[in-house]
Amino acid sequence: MRIVILGAGQAAASMAARLRAKGHDGPLTVIGDEPAAPYQRPPLSKAYLLGDMALDRLTLRGPEWWQDQKIDLRTGEAAVSIDAKARTVTTDRGEYPYDALALTLGAAPRRLPAAMGGDLAGTHVIRDLADIDALSLELTAGRNLVVIGGGYIGLEAAAVARKLGLNVTLVEAAPRILGRVAAAETSQLVTALHRANGVTILENTGISHLDGTDHVTGVALNDGQVLPADLVIMGIGVLPRIALAETAGLVLDNGIATDATGRTSDPAIWAAGDCASFPHQGGRLRLESVGGAIDMAECVADNMLGQSRDYAPKAWFWSDQFDAKLQIAGLNAGHDHVVMRRGQGDHCASVWYFRAGQLIAVDALNDARAYMIGKRLIEAGRSPAPEDIVNATDLKALM
Repeated sequence: MRIVILGAGQAAASMAARLRAKGHDGPLTVIGDEPAAPYQRPPLSKAYLLGDMALDRLTLRGPEWWQDQKIDLRTGEAAVSIDAKARTVTTDRGEYPYDALALTLGAAPRRLPAAMGGDLAGTHVIRDLADIDALSLELTAGRNLVVIGGGYIGLEAAAVARKLGLNVTLVEAAPRILGRVAAAETSQLVTALHRANGVTILENTGISHLDGTDHVTGVALNDGQVLPADLVIMGIGVLPRIALAETAGLVLDNGIATDATGRTSDPAIWAAGDCASFPHQGGRLRLESVGGAIDMAECVADNMLGQSRDYAPKAWFWSDQFDAKLQIAGLNAGHDHVVMRRGQGDHCASVWYFRAGQLIAVDALNDARAYMIGKRLIEAGRSPAPEDIVNATDLKALM
């Protein structure tokens, strides 16, 4: 069986490794449009941008591994179209026939429209190595940086820039940062962390446009104020990469729609990672996380080789900001009750989410113990009473 994997990120590397480990000894090709071999993305906006991690530590597998596994890794090669009927992939270098095709295409960052100045020099997004390498050249102490968007990427970039000595203002259009992904209690904890480290946070603040002729010089707000800006980072979300799936005529629904096993509407084509949406609790979910990319890719690999295993997401995330670590277990969608437990020291607390009395998620800031206990409780399906979590002298007793 000839297997082709389009996209060469975390999901692709995990899928390829799983296929070989599970006994697939047929032709296996991984095609990615970036020039680098598959690498870790989370450190890009953290340790790599700060200069604390070298490129070789980002790389997931060395060149000898791909050779030893007899995997044809093709980097810097862009796929153009998929002919589902003929079962071929066309790239800018040639054609690749397949018996099974996996799409691990990831997602692309949103930018402000060109009409708003989103294409001016000095404006940046954060997604891949090229983005970070271009941004790092401009992170000079004393310059004015405006971060647009109060999600995790924007917050991580703001923290790095502040540590490097830039003057940082973060602008969020919603009433609070992290509004789509976290409870107000977590937002307040993170806001306090950033303000304590010198970041100016403007919430409930809209952007009119970016000023500048060739290079950005300022960010004009809806209230008429103009923030001086030597550079701008746009952290306003991502979109699943679906263009190739469209050429194959696949069903799309918040990404490339798959069934519970990761198979798309074409029986010979599968999808995994940030580009794929799958059935979850009566709806569809697209999970943007490293853990999700790895787990779903491995599940799809098993199913490509004949198993019929439903993908069950094991959600866990993390975010490094300044010297603080935010760890998240579970999915908080649909929560109807939240309690917060204070930890020891500054900027140390955990937020616990419940739905119909069931513990479903926990956010832990600088509290690894709360994270581990919460994660184990969620995985075991156990739900202590909210007041017991708040009042427990030792969280381990909740187990």
